[in-house]
Amino acid sequence: MTKYLGIYRHAKSDWGDGSQRDFDRGLNERGEKGAALMGDHIRSHDLQWDLVIASPAVRVHDTLERGLPEFDVIYDQRLYLAASDTIEEVVQALAAEADEEPEAILVAGHNPGLQEVILDLVSPSHENDLFKEATVKFPTASYAVLECNIDSWAALKNYCAKLVHFTRPRDLDPDLGPQD
Repeated sequence: MTKYLGIYRHAKSDWGDGSQRDFDRGLNERGEKGAALMGDHIRSHDLQWDLVIASPAVRVHDTLERGLPEFDVIYDQRLYLAASDTIEEVVQALAAEADEEPEAILVAGHNPGLQEVILDLVSPSHENDLFKEATVKFPTASYAVLECNIDSWAALKNYCAKLVHFTRPRDLDPDLGPQD
């Protein structure tokens, strides 16, 4: 059986107010544009997300509200700046609490933890060009899909997956690429 794990990093945040707590930073104008664009891209993808879980940080919340407002999201404090092992534990815990075992789970949050999930879960035998791109840099608003060779989320472990999709905002709109 196959499960799908989506990884979605929050869009570009606003650093304009230096007195603001990290948790409370929203999106800047570029982030709002990237969130809307990536939301359209995620919706156009063939996957239906059975469970969407996210960090409650304002920038993550704003990314989902701007790009995927129709999604029913579970915000979990454990995902705020979480490391890979914590992200995997939260996925397992929330999947276990669901009425039915989800086939596809989307996680929205922060780096470096999200990129580490890809590094931890992708089997060396399944490293491909997408994997190489995602490991070089997983920029804001990036979206990746892991195909996990597991029957249950309880079996989520290192090297159980392959990366089958990776898109950055700049792949869809060059104006959202790195700024000089």
